[in-house]
Amino acid sequence: MRASHPALLATGRTLAELRDSLVRQWADWLDDRTSASPATSRPLLERELQLLLDVLTEMVGPLRREATELWARACEHYGRSAAARGLAAGEVVEEIQFLRELLIRNLAGTLATMRPRQAMAIMLRLNQVLDRGIGVAVAGYTDALVAQLFAHDGVPSADTALDSAEVERQVGEIEKRLGELVARN
Repeated sequence: MRASHPALLATGRTLAELRDSLVRQWADWLDDRTSASPATSRPLLERELQLLLDVLTEMVGPLRREATELWARACEHYGRSAAARGLAAGEVVEEIQFLRELLIRNLAGTLATMRPRQAMAIMLRLNQVLDRGIGVAVAGYTDALVAQLFAHDGVPSADTALDSAEVERQVGEIEKRLGELVARN
C-alpha cells in the first residue's frame, strides 16, 4: 500500500464508517423526490449508491490513482441506470450533487479536527472527484439515450423498462474489480 497523508486516511475511514448512513439518507432523499421508477427496487438502488460511496472512499485514500478507472465506470453505470429509470439529465446531476451535500454535512466534524489547509485540500479533492463523476454520469446517461434511439431507428420506444438483472450484473462486476483492487494493495 502506498503511503498516504494521515488526514486522507482519517477521511477514508470516516467515509467507510458513515457509508450505510449516507446510503440510507441518499436513498430516502431519492424516494422523497419520487424520481425513481417503480421498476427500480430500493435494494438495487442502495447497492448502486453503496458502490459509488465505496469507490469514492478509495478515491480519497492511497489507492486513488488505481481507483480512478473504477470511479469512471461506476459513474457511467449510474448515468446509464438513471436513463433507464426515466430521469432527465439534470436529475442525474442533482442526485450526485446531493451526495456532495451529504458529504459536507457528515464530514464536517472530521474536517473540523484537521488543520484548515488539510481540510480544504480534502474538500477540494472530494469536489473534484464528484465533478468528474457528474460529467461521466451525464455522458453515460446520454450514451444510453443515443443507443436506445439508434436501436429503434430514431423513434423513442415505450420499451424502456429497467433490466434489473443486467444492472445487478454490472454493479457486481464493478464491485468485484473494486474488491480485487483493495485486496491487491
